[in-house]
Amino acid sequence: MCLGIPGKVLEVRGNIALVDFGGVTREVDASLEEVAPGDYVLVHVGMIIAKIDEKEAMEISKLLSEILSY
Repeated sequence: MCLGIPGKVLEVRGNIALVDFGGVTREVDASLEEVAPGDYVLVHVGMIIAKIDEKEAMEISKLLSEILSY
């Protein structure tokens, strides 16, 4: 099982994307998916594994917050 963390792409430089994870930004590998600023993505082990829509990103974020609050 893998865990994909949702984030929003802020900037793309070649195969590197700057992604916002709820206020924390990280550079991640974007070589598997073509992304642009404003896209929502799932990141696993520093690599974008999928593009998702905003609604799905918010739902996943909410579920992760609930899990972490226990």
